[in-house]
Amino acid sequence: MKPALEEIEFLALSANRVEVLRLLAEGRRSRGELADATGASQATLGRILSDFEDRSWIRRDGDAYAATATGRLVAAGFTDLREILETEMRLREVIDYLPTHAMDVDLRRLADATITVPSQMRPNAPLSRLLDLLREGDEIRTFSHAFNEQTLAVVRERTATGDQRFRGVFSRNAIDALADEPELARRLRTLLETDGVEIRVRDEGVPLAVMIVDDVVYLLLRDENGVLQASIDTDDPAVRSWAQDTADHYWRTARPLEPDAFPS
Repeated sequence: MKPALEEIEFLALSANRVEVLRLLAEGRRSRGELADATGASQATLGRILSDFEDRSWIRRDGDAYAATATGRLVAAGFTDLREILETEMRLREVIDYLPTHAMDVDLRRLADATITVPSQMRPNAPLSRLLDLLREGDEIRTFSHAFNEQTLAVVRERTATGDQRFRGVFSRNAIDALADEPELARRLRTLLETDGVEIRVRDEGVPLAVMIVDDVVYLLLRDENGVLQASIDTDDPAVRSWAQDTADHYWRTARPLEPDAFPS
C-alpha cells in the first residue's frame, strides 16, 4: 500500500508531471511540444521525463517520447481519481441532502450538473431555477413527495393554454397537504380537469423530488425537516435514463387521482 501511495503523491505534487503523463498517454510528443503545452522549462521537463523513464511509464521514440502500456494505465487511473475528487468536492455541500439510497446513479454522472443553493440575496434560488425551467418546458414528468403552491401555479398556467403536458406521481402526503387548503384543492382539481394532465398518487410514498423537464432532470434536495436546501439539474443521458425508468416504476405502482376527489 505504501509504495502505491508514494507514487500517487509523486504525481499529485506536480501539475507538470500529471500533464506530461496525460499528453504522452494521448500520443507521441517531442520535448518542444511538451514545453509548449505545459509551459515547463527544459530543465523541469528533463527531470520529469527521466523520472518517468525510471518507472517505465514512458519510452523514447526517435526524437520524441510516448507512454508505455503501464504509463497509459497510470494516466487513466489518475485522471479518473481526479475527476472523482472534483465531483466529490462539488457535491460535498449537498451530499447530506442527496437521497443516494434511492438513486441508482453513478455520482460521477453529476460532474457537470448545475447545483443551486440558497443565498442571503436569493433564499429561494433552488425553487426559482425549477420554476424558470417549468415556464419553458413542454413535456413534464415528475415523481415527488411534495407539490408546492408555486409549482402548481406554473403548471396550471402552462397546461391551461395547451403549451405543456404534465404527468406526475405524488406521495399521498403531498396530495393531502394540498387538499387541506381549500383554495389549493380547487386549483388542483382544475389542473386535473385540464387536457394533457395526468396525476397519480402513491400510498407507499415517494422518497425523492424529481422533475424531468424536457431533457433536463431536476432534483430538489430537502433536509430531514423538509426545508429546501439545494437543487441539482443535469441533462446527462444516464441520469435522464434513470429518472425516466424510475418515473415509469412509480407510475405503475400508483393510482389515478380523479378530479372528483376535490371540491369544485
